Amino acid sequence: MVQKTTELYRGKAKTVYNTTDDNLLILHFRNDTSAFDGERIEQLDRKGMINNKFNYFIMQKLEQAGIATQVEALLADDEVLVKKLAMIPVECVVRNYAAGSLVRRLGITEGLALTPATFELFLKDDALHDPMVNESLAETFGWATAPQLAEMKRITFKANEILQALFDDAGMLLVDFKLEFGVFNGAVVLGDEFSPDGCRLWDKVTRKKLDKDRFRQGLGGVVEAYEEVANRLGVKLD
Repeated sequence: MVQKTTELYRGKAKTVYNTTDDNLLILHFRNDTSAFDGERIEQLDRKGMINNKFNYFIMQKLEQAGIATQVEALLADDEVLVKKLAMIPVECVVRNYAAGSLVRRLGITEGLALTPATFELFLKDDALHDPMVNESLAETFGWATAPQLAEMKRITFKANEILQALFDDAGMLLVDFKLEFGVFNGAVVLGDEFSPDGCRLWDKVTRKKLDKDRFRQGLGGVVEAYEEVANRLGVKLD
């Protein structure tokens, strides 16, 4: 049986632990909730548990659709066993509706449907506030190879197709989301997490925000919104 050993990395909302198997890690989802590159952090009860089980649910759906993920097994309410990936420091972002930084950068109306959906790359670096980059920069600075970038883009759009339908059936709009990838045994694999912390979800009718924008914008009811999303999808929280 795999056992947790030493702490490998502590992020803004998760702690990563080594295990007795060199190919496996344990992700611990904490109750920490951060915004603005960690400038604002609060503890929200049950949030770590919800995100862990939500992430496991989504990753299972993607696995069933043929997308390789790092998730191996749900270990506890707030812990999951995952493959140890060599992470690629570039985030992939898909936008189906205008929101967040896209609205600020381009001065367009929030909620505008984007057809086709947009695809962007961002360097994962809090100190630099995750600047937007492109394939050329990623290749030049060795963050990713051209084949890896192509595979990341292919997987991201496939995930978008699967998840848009999943959330639509539950009465929600998948506004945008980010994905992170790593390499395992030479193959590009989906890593990190998919939760309301890393995507935007709105009620399809009312456009009520059901994601971390409730925290960023001081709307309140963050955990309640996360629970609502999970319940609509049929995620078993208890």
